[in-house]
Amino acid sequence: MTTANPGETGPFFHGTRAVLAPGESLGAGRPSNYRPEVVMRHVYFTALPDGAGLAAELAVELAGGVGEPHVYEVEPTGPWEDDPNVTDKRFPGNPTRSYRSTEPLRVVREVHDWTRLTREALQTWRERLVAMRDSDAEIIN
Repeated sequence: MTTANPGETGPFFHGTRAVLAPGESLGAGRPSNYRPEVVMRHVYFTALPDGAGLAAELAVELAGGVGEPHVYEVEPTGPWEDDPNVTDKRFPGNPTRSYRSTEPLRVVREVHDWTRLTREALQTWRERLVAMRDSDAEIIN
């Protein structure tokens, strides 16, 4: 794995429903939010706080509404690459500035200035999640 974009230096963000403290690590080896039967070999992050906010809200949604969404500024502890689930293998370029790593991410701080989804947008995402679960959409792991 190589560093995705030498020009991309962060800051980077990760969205989750987990409550974390500065210095804690986030790593691979957890079930996918989108396909719980798939154990992920990577941990995902983005350079966009609102992208991490979307991931955090979806994590809460996929947990049946349990918990609160949290966005953390994170630092990769090793090399990373473009997330192929949302980049060239599926979409041109990397417009979401999304990345993944097999190495852990270190939590720097919690971020509070990200945009929450509207009720309408959250409902649209609920429908998309149901459609993804009902389809044969594959996660590039």
